[in-house]
Amino acid sequence: MIISRVTKVCLLVLGFAATQQLAIAQINVGQTAQPQSTASPTRASTLGGAGETGLSLPGIAGRDLANERGPLDLQPARIEPRELDRNPLPPIGTTQFQSYVEGLSGKKVRLFGYNLFGSREFGAADNLPAPGDYLIGPGDTIELRVWGTVDMAQSLTVDRNGEVSIPKVGTVVVAGAKAKDLEVLLEKRIARVFKNFEVSATLGNLRSMTVYVVGQARVPGAHTVAGFSTLISALFETGGPSALGSMRDVQLVRDGKPVASVDLYDFIRRGDKSGDAPLRPGDVILIPPAGPRVALLGALDQPAVYELKQDEQSLKGLLSFGGGVNILTTPYKALIERIDSSNRTNPLAVREIKLDEAALKQPLVSGDVVTLLPIRQAFANAVTLRGNVAAPLRYSFTPGMRISDLIPEPAALITPDFYRRKNNIVQFEKEDIDNVEDKNLTEISDKDAVDDVRSLLEEINWDYAIVQRFDSKTVTSKLLPFNLGRAIKAKDPAHDLLLQSGDVVTIFGVKDVPVPVAKRQRYVEVRGEVGVPGIYEVAPGDTLDAVITRAGGFTPSAYLYGAVFVRESTRKLQQANLDAVKRRLQADVNNQSAQLAQNTKNALTGATDASAIQLQAQEKQRALDRIADLKASGRIALEMDPRRPELPDILLEDGDVLTIPVRPSFVAVYGAVYAETSFLHIPNKPVSEYIDQAGATANAELDGALVVRADGSVYANRAQRSWVGMGNSRFMSTTLQPGDAIFVPEEVDKRTGYTRFIEGAKDWTQLLYQFGIGAAAWKQLN
Repeated sequence: MIISRVTKVCLLVLGFAATQQLAIAQINVGQTAQPQSTASPTRASTLGGAGETGLSLPGIAGRDLANERGPLDLQPARIEPRELDRNPLPPIGTTQFQSYVEGLSGKKVRLFGYNLFGSREFGAADNLPAPGDYLIGPGDTIELRVWGTVDMAQSLTVDRNGEVSIPKVGTVVVAGAKAKDLEVLLEKRIARVFKNFEVSATLGNLRSMTVYVVGQARVPGAHTVAGFSTLISALFETGGPSALGSMRDVQLVRDGKPVASVDLYDFIRRGDKSGDAPLRPGDVILIPPAGPRVALLGALDQPAVYELKQDEQSLKGLLSFGGGVNILTTPYKALIERIDSSNRTNPLAVREIKLDEAALKQPLVSGDVVTLLPIRQAFANAVTLRGNVAAPLRYSFTPGMRISDLIPEPAALITPDFYRRKNNIVQFEKEDIDNVEDKNLTEISDKDAVDDVRSLLEEINWDYAIVQRFDSKTVTSKLLPFNLGRAIKAKDPAHDLLLQSGDVVTIFGVKDVPVPVAKRQRYVEVRGEVGVPGIYEVAPGDTLDAVITRAGGFTPSAYLYGAVFVRESTRKLQQANLDAVKRRLQADVNNQSAQLAQNTKNALTGATDASAIQLQAQEKQRALDRIADLKASGRIALEMDPRRPELPDILLEDGDVLTIPVRPSFVAVYGAVYAETSFLHIPNKPVSEYIDQAGATANAELDGALVVRADGSVYANRAQRSWVGMGNSRFMSTTLQPGDAIFVPEEVDKRTGYTRFIEGAKDWTQLLYQFGIGAAAWKQLN
């Protein structure tokens, strides 16, 4: 009997083991999915078998288990995100109160907080992990993985009944469970069937749900939001309140009853989400109309239109929204503009208040416009120093302060640019140039060096400076001039003025207020054939002879008659005149076409010669192009006697340049000649012989020839200005000096003398003929 019972128990155990192996083989391990987030696997603590749970395994008998077993597919399943509403939001719009405030202040004022809902890109909820307190519901997807004695990877979708079906385990109710408790819940259910396994359960695709946004919403209607959306996140997703909607009392209505309310001002200012609540399908978000609104303008960081609650309708409550009264706001005066509906003719009134404790408690009413005023930017104890000084700043004023106290020494008048320019004058050795990255620092020309000497220090006007003083009683400004040199150097009480708080002291340079020439620093450059060429400072009344003496006199090779004297002020004047000539010539060329059409005709037919017109226009345009490239040199002709040259008594100016050339041995001929070159100078050789040597072209206009003297003067052929061409022989017989140049221009009118004579005669004949007809007609009429 005992042996038979033991045998029965052994058979029962063997049957149970076989049944469990068959159940494992029946699990479809081919349907797998990779979970979206990783959870720590939990070791099953409850061991048991099918016999203990009483779970039946239907469909085992009579099935080909070998054919139903497949490989374990661990490739992640592709999870398609749900499409939520991402259409652009309509404009927020403008309220009548905003337009009213703009009409009063002239400035557009925004509604506080409404720009927070400017986009529907908030959240990207489909890609966020579900929070731990997220309640699982129908439509959610659970990514389940089991390994150990059993391998399983399943993507489970919660059905309408809130259940998921696990192969060989059965259905499990998960609806209403929190996301953080899901893994423990499934582990306990699977442990009823299997043992020695580990479980990982996460949420995959989350369900979306429909909520309704009504009232003064920016986009009212039904909206699809994420399954774990809250009241605040749904406002971001749906666009929030419209310009007419309230930001202070957004309500969540469920089953016809308010269940939550949120104040968005608290959320914006302090991050307070105490009124936030999770949404459920079918919830209604109600945005009521905005409450009382007031405008806060002026000297504050956040001017805007604010909505007030009943317990906040005071000036103190309003200022708390705008960041409070900052240091730049005057506490002595503020304005409140209020609408008085009882006054039919003038319904607006303004009231001045102080920002004291009593004023901060006074109540505000809807429609008030509060303006905070800035502080006066007036210093109580400051004196300002500006202009040509080392440190243009405001300085602390002390009673009895004078000019010499503000500027204690002349070094206080050295501008920072002096040291910058001085430090930039860096001349590297030639062998070090290749090691310098900035090649411009090494390429210093002679002209740059000369300019550096002149402009290294801004010259100060020691004779004239001013104190600007404001009189608050008369609201006028007074100018008190003084001599800067006497005030600082001599401490002369007449010029070392007594200062007052608020004074502005201005120091000028000679470029700002020019001083007489005798009081300026003047530098003259001497070049060429002198004993010591260089830059010399000249005193008032110095002439060319004086500076030549200081430069060591002339060398034996000096050619004084050809001296070149250049003055900067003359160059500017010459350039201005040259520009005016260019403009006038351009206008003349543009107006020549009509005149040429009337005056240029064929001598035989009388028709307009178009080719002649075009040719002359081209010649003039080429001449104009050559003139356009001309630049004024600033040279002044010294007009010396070539036989006994002496420098004229010219008073020198700053920037003058005197160049003494070497005595040349040539005379240049250029223009309408075949050989534009220089010829050896031969005493008493006339102009005509030099032109013959160069060979005048057929188009050369000898009557217009010029001689440019070596001293810069010009001698012209008078035959061009003579009606009968007299003066040509005198010009051609003129003797030249070394360094002179002859210029032969080219004819502009290419017509022959015969053609011009015939055309002129025909014009006179036509004129006399018309005059005769007119006289005969007049006689007949009389």
